[in-house]
Amino acid sequence: MNKQEFKCCFDDYFDAIRNYLYYRSGDAELSSDIAQDVFMKLWEKQIPFENGRTKSLLYKMAADSFVSHIRKSEIKSRHMHSVMLSFDLENEGNDSKLAERKKYYEEALNVLPEKQRTAFLMNKIEGLTHKEIASRLDLSVKAIEKRISKAFASLRKYVKLLK
Repeated sequence: MNKQEFKCCFDDYFDAIRNYLYYRSGDAELSSDIAQDVFMKLWEKQIPFENGRTKSLLYKMAADSFVSHIRKSEIKSRHMHSVMLSFDLENEGNDSKLAERKKYYEEALNVLPEKQRTAFLMNKIEGLTHKEIASRLDLSVKAIEKRISKAFASLRKYVKLLK
């Protein structure tokens, strides 16, 4: 797909895809973000432009991206709720222990080399897969796996030293 074909495709279908996503989500900003991601994927994969086929592919990609976003949001929400609930139950009326744990966690993260810390936080905080992190950092998946496993090992050692 050349630039002109992509531009025509974008001009013809972007608003329709964004509206479709808006109808499903009710969130204009989210709809625009996902629609842009769909067109970025189309460009990156250099899928040949075929009028009817490309349109149906765009709708399929948009629906899949939306479902993926919802799943990630639900998982993140459940995880955050369970973490907050366990902190609340464990530390009810005991904010000093929570502050102390937070301090140790921050110290442990600061001990990590920047490359390990970046990969670790992208995985654990942003919820990105190893493949997504590798793509963003322009590295191999194996390199990301190695960085994250080294980060875990360093964090375990740090926790043992504190005990």
